[in-house]
Amino acid sequence: MNKIYVVGIGPGAYEEMTGAAVQALEASDVIIGYTVYVDLVKEHFSEKEFLTTPMKKEVDRCVLAFEEAMKGKTVSMICSGDAGVYGMAGLMYEVGVNYPEAELVIVPGVTAATGGAAVLGAPLIHDFCLISLSDLLTPWEKIQARLLGASQADFVICLYNPSSRKRHDYLMKACDLMMQYKSPETVCGIVSNIAREGQASRIMTLKELRDTQVDMFTTVFIGNSQTKEINGKMVTPRGYRDV
Repeated sequence: MNKIYVVGIGPGAYEEMTGAAVQALEASDVIIGYTVYVDLVKEHFSEKEFLTTPMKKEVDRCVLAFEEAMKGKTVSMICSGDAGVYGMAGLMYEVGVNYPEAELVIVPGVTAATGGAAVLGAPLIHDFCLISLSDLLTPWEKIQARLLGASQADFVICLYNPSSRKRHDYLMKACDLMMQYKSPETVCGIVSNIAREGQASRIMTLKELRDTQVDMFTTVFIGNSQTKEINGKMVTPRGYRDV
């Protein structure tokens, strides 16, 4: 059986990769991924063969992985964070229908939500949801409905892909939508370049977040009605002290 590992390499630093992820990469002949992600692991697995494709070539990347596996090589397809959270795991299964001889092994990793939460404090202790603001694959109308529904239900909300050159005002639009149900004083936080060089974080109100500039390497956390700031950290109580 030709084996392909679909590996979540975590937010950035080698130290944030799971042991299982390291073992999968060590067991592979070829490591395939988006150029930025390959650059994050290259120095630690320098003896491996590396193949890359640019952004928006995800299907080509998957086909490449299967074609390499068909040559008898053990392959790792790498994704930042977790391969099953806005990663390549689903697409690999879809493309893999054409390659029944290949065995897929999904290796989980630390996603930006949990990696960023650790930097900010403890914002995700209670129910939360993840929403990507990228409308490349999801219509903005659907994103808008999800933002409103999650806000009305008082979820803590973690936003991926909050801004880009073409979507420079999407975080502002999202904050305006969320403020239909959340207080402008809701405690929020942002973390950029999680576990990478230049990591930075800030805690602020939802009203302040609305006018904050972020980029694609920033993860945004919007608290619920109980979220508070404790000694400079963002904390969402679960209610243990009330039991």
